Amino acid sequence: MKRYALITGASAGIGKEFAQQLANKGWNLLLIARREEKLTKLSAKLMQKFGVDVRTFAADLSDASIPKNLFEFCQENKLEIAMLINNAGYGVPGDFEKNKWKTHHDSLQVMLNSLVELCHLFYPNMLKNKYGRIINVASLAGFAPPTAGHTLYGATKSFVIRFSHSLHLEGKDKGIHVTALCPGFTYTEFHDANGTRSMVSKLPKFMWMSSQEVVSQGIDAVEKNQPIKVNGKINRIIAAISSAMPDWIARGLFASKANKYRKR
Repeated sequence: MKRYALITGASAGIGKEFAQQLANKGWNLLLIARREEKLTKLSAKLMQKFGVDVRTFAADLSDASIPKNLFEFCQENKLEIAMLINNAGYGVPGDFEKNKWKTHHDSLQVMLNSLVELCHLFYPNMLKNKYGRIINVASLAGFAPPTAGHTLYGATKSFVIRFSHSLHLEGKDKGIHVTALCPGFTYTEFHDANGTRSMVSKLPKFMWMSSQEVVSQGIDAVEKNQPIKVNGKINRIIAAISSAMPDWIARGLFASKANKYRKR
């Protein structure tokens, strides 16, 4: 049975880059995203260029039935998922009460519930085969102190980091490598989607990384069995300072800067 890497949020940005780099390494792929047309074009391009098998599954992970449907699709088609990349995600701008509950609910379903359920569904077979790779895309925001605006994003990413680290500890001696990948500002469509492009574009260039760098480091980290990978020297410094500072100092420092790139 051929091994596949399953990638959520695969039609653009970091997810698309994961697809390209893994295809280049000879991985067969199962690509998940909402935009079927983009998935179809990407899969055709990757199969032609790299000679790997690429399957697609167009779905919106805010639908709670999708993880199970996806797992059943893999079973029916005899796709052995040896690598799981939970990349799908987005930010909800604005203060908490300014968004409808369904908006918050959907974001939690995509970035938290679906991520954990997909791990729970595919992890047992990885254990059985004594081989598996899981990358959960978190964020530098998971280390930063809480700020006003984008209320659930940092909290969700903090959960993803801790969950991934725990799963790493459970699987690290059983052939399963689990990594929480924590990029900072990355050149993707992310900030266009949440309406903060004009704000974050004012940040200095040294704060930004390319999706190619982020993904390359993520693949390297999971192969080395690193539980947490913070991308880039600047981001590692920020994460370390955030962890080392007394809470009241860190909160004050980040609060004074957050309004420059948090939409309220």
